[in-house]
Amino acid sequence: MGDKGMPWGATALLVLLAIVLSGFKLDREYQRGVIFRLGRLHSIRGPGLYWTIPLVEQKIQVDMRTKTVDVQPQETVTADSVTIRVNAVLYYRIIDPAKAINRVEDYHQAVYLAAQTTLRNVVGQNLLDDVLKNRDKVNWRIREIVDEITEPWGIDIERVEMRDVEIPPSMQRAMAKEAEAVREKRARLIKATAEQEASLQLASAAREIAQNPAALELRRLQMLTEIGAENNTTTIIMVPADFVNLARRWAESPNAGAPAPPSDVA
Repeated sequence: MGDKGMPWGATALLVLLAIVLSGFKLDREYQRGVIFRLGRLHSIRGPGLYWTIPLVEQKIQVDMRTKTVDVQPQETVTADSVTIRVNAVLYYRIIDPAKAINRVEDYHQAVYLAAQTTLRNVVGQNLLDDVLKNRDKVNWRIREIVDEITEPWGIDIERVEMRDVEIPPSMQRAMAKEAEAVREKRARLIKATAEQEASLQLASAAREIAQNPAALELRRLQMLTEIGAENNTTTIIMVPADFVNLARRWAESPNAGAPAPPSDVA
């Protein structure tokens, strides 16, 4: 005790206290600790404060929150031999930290590669129209396959979404022409249907006018009021249909060209 340094007993106590305190671990609500005791899986702890045996137990921290995988654009050939580039985003969550640490070396990279390969394969099995119009079906199929691959790793695939589909410019022009042709066909069918309905209405109106000749005169008077609108220089004189019919019968009679007999007979 003659030395001025700290006694050996106090030094050992401080070292022991530091070792004991180093065993305390703290995990947040979204974190879990995978505990290995002498190299063997022992337990999963957290969240909160807990104590591990120093130098005997080791902890690997795992984040339980949903993670995002951005699948870079992949060039693939569809079932109808069209080369396209597609990219997607995948959401996954760890549900078993022990499996995620022990079954696969780097679970994030493994999920990315599985999603990348599956994206190319699934898109290659579908026609271009299905990829463009039925994205939900393609997304569901990709999620199903990737989830089957990652299930032994303790990972759940929550959602897969294709974000963009890049089509060659030549195919874009062909699709634009096809859409234009479809729209033109639809317009012609609508016009033909309208003409058919109009012809039926006209036939019905003709039957009504044939039964009521006065309706034709009323229609002519209505046309005269429409034509004689403001700022209109056109003048139309309506001749009753009876006069026209009388003139036509007189012109068709055999004695139409003979001179009229004298009014007084001697």
